[in-house]
Amino acid sequence: MAYWLVKSEPDVYPWEQLVAEKSTSWTGVRNYAARNHLRAMRKGDEVLYYHSNQGMEIVGIAEVL
Repeated sequence: MAYWLVKSEPDVYPWEQLVAEKSTSWTGVRNYAARNHLRAMRKGDEVLYYHSNQGMEIVGIAEVL
């Protein structure tokens, strides 16, 4: 199992929205390195969800489905 750190601005896609939706797809990522990391994620890997800009802290833990 691997561990990953993903970030999102809380005003764009907050942790609470992910919890309410129960899952999401990370699409539209333009950064080459970030895209490669997303492709390397495997089912069961754990994800630390980081809010950038406001709060600047890990706000939750998710699992790659």
